[in-house]
Amino acid sequence: MFLWTKPQGLRAFHNTPEKAEITRVLAANQGLYNGFLVAGLGVSLVAANPIVVDSFRTFFLGCVIVAGIYGAKSVNHRIFFVQALPAILALIVYKVAQ
Repeated sequence: MFLWTKPQGLRAFHNTPEKAEITRVLAANQGLYNGFLVAGLGVSLVAANPIVVDSFRTFFLGCVIVAGIYGAKSVNHRIFFVQALPAILALIVYKVAQ
């Protein structure tokens, strides 16, 4: 979100400065969305109530999975392996460990 138009962001997403500037608002929206996902998963790590923990962890990992699958289908298949697969594995490990 903050590095989208900076050299690090351009390299990470194989972007040109021109394309990054045109898509800056979209990237900021995605970054904000990802920040909310992190906040929800963070709550699931510190909440004391087991129902809240389970609900937040399951819901927000599910959101990451759906977003990763959508990104893989609509942008680049590598997104599945970077975003969706780790979330799937985390959800499986979490559910098995319960």
